[in-house]
Amino acid sequence: MYSKRVFSLILGFYLSLQLQAQFQGIDSLLLTPEKTDFQKTSTYQDVINFIGQLQKHSKNVHVFSMGKSKEEKDIPVVILANPLIKTPQEARKSGKLVLYVQGNIHAGEVEGKESLMMLMRDIVLGNKFYYLENLIVIFVPIYNTDGNDKMVKGLRPSQEDSPPETGQRESSEGYDLNRDGVKMDALETRALFQNVIVPWDPQIFVDLHTTNGTWHAFPLTWAPSAHSSGEKLVFDYSYSIMLPSITSEVLRKHNLQFGVYGDYYLSEGWPPVNFYSYNHHPRYLVNQFGLRNRMAILSEAFAHNRFYERINSTYIFVSEILEYANSHASEIIEINKSAEQASIQNVKSNAGKLKKGVQFKITPLDTLNNFITYDYLQGPLKDGKKTYFRTGKIVSYSNVTYYAKYEATKESTLPSGYIIPAEFTNVVDNLRMHGIVLNRLTQNKTFSGETFLIDSIVYEKDSFQHHKALVLSGIFKQESKTFKKGDYQVDLAQPLSNLVFYLLEPESDDGLVHWNYFDKALKKNNYKAMYPVFKYFTW
Repeated sequence: MYSKRVFSLILGFYLSLQLQAQFQGIDSLLLTPEKTDFQKTSTYQDVINFIGQLQKHSKNVHVFSMGKSKEEKDIPVVILANPLIKTPQEARKSGKLVLYVQGNIHAGEVEGKESLMMLMRDIVLGNKFYYLENLIVIFVPIYNTDGNDKMVKGLRPSQEDSPPETGQRESSEGYDLNRDGVKMDALETRALFQNVIVPWDPQIFVDLHTTNGTWHAFPLTWAPSAHSSGEKLVFDYSYSIMLPSITSEVLRKHNLQFGVYGDYYLSEGWPPVNFYSYNHHPRYLVNQFGLRNRMAILSEAFAHNRFYERINSTYIFVSEILEYANSHASEIIEINKSAEQASIQNVKSNAGKLKKGVQFKITPLDTLNNFITYDYLQGPLKDGKKTYFRTGKIVSYSNVTYYAKYEATKESTLPSGYIIPAEFTNVVDNLRMHGIVLNRLTQNKTFSGETFLIDSIVYEKDSFQHHKALVLSGIFKQESKTFKKGDYQVDLAQPLSNLVFYLLEPESDDGLVHWNYFDKALKKNNYKAMYPVFKYFTW
């Protein structure tokens, strides 16, 4: 039998081993910024190592690869759930809200990457485990894996060299991944849709960024999906209810004043009278989700804050999004479902009668008060133009017009569906990657509708994202046409009807025509033919 002294020594040794192991565990979950006084951001391998350690410490973490980048790096997808969820089928069966958050789509904007790892740690090992009551959380902290490790100084001058070195904006294929949501050229985009967005069908999509430099004074700004060609129900809830509530909670709990995303321009004078959001195109992933009848949130940390401040703001924002979603999960699911049903019913009731926008202009949405910004002083004229000098003083203005509404400048009639000739496999593949349902004709079939006759075709002067965008103009002609067995029919009365309409309309400002999907056929006919996709109303 052990003496008390020997027992005490054994117990002390055992406890010291426990404490040592515990300390080593904590140390292994410290992030690169935390270990370097916020002078460095995490490398790809740092992120992979962290996720591996997190799995060792928690039974509520499942990890899979979204796909591989050009440099053969796996893009890690982390599922947090209680009980553990590993498949989309299990997620649907659970009835819980699936919420997706990604960082590092632009690899120089590193705050999302770091804040998501902090949140993973605090959800499964800290005091935020209760988020998993009603949520299945999908985190992708390092979406642009290749760009992340191409770190050099000076890539993000608006971030005040904090941290000194960051990764590059583009993927290793040279794509801005946040301009690829329609054309899907990048390996990362195809992997995201095929292996996450379509099968897991998140009800809320959150994309984490850092602004490019406007000196407003909000620690973080946000925007929902643009509502321009989708169901307004989702936009109204996001913009008028969910995001204001989250913003109020951030102010109440953390004394941080967040605001709507945008830029002002000194060329319009000072003080600012207008604040402009970004454009409505569904090439931006957040905007596309409005067309998918799902909610989405753009998060933009303030570039001119220090690195640790930007991480903190992003961490707080995502935490409060999760807090809100966990408390309102059933409500959010029901709103999205209602929007989906409304889009289907709209086709069934109004095909051939209703016109919807295909090109848009930005107009005023709201009036902003308590708009905080760094102040400017007017300087002497230069070449007859006013100059301004930024001061260190933060001021507040009212009656600032917020431009974030998109009104149609060109419309087209909503059809019952579209017919795509069988040879356009590139178009069919793109639509299927988006999750759109197509069926092949099993026999020759006649449809009544409209053919688009091309009057003119213009290529944009400059190349963008490896494309010279195309703009068609022309007129629709009513007719009946017979299509062959094997051609593709897209019935518009489906959940993604708004997205289908935007992608296939010939004059859409961000559709498949715009991104050169029909160039080969148009060139073959010397650009003086009809648009090959037929829109039908009856059959």
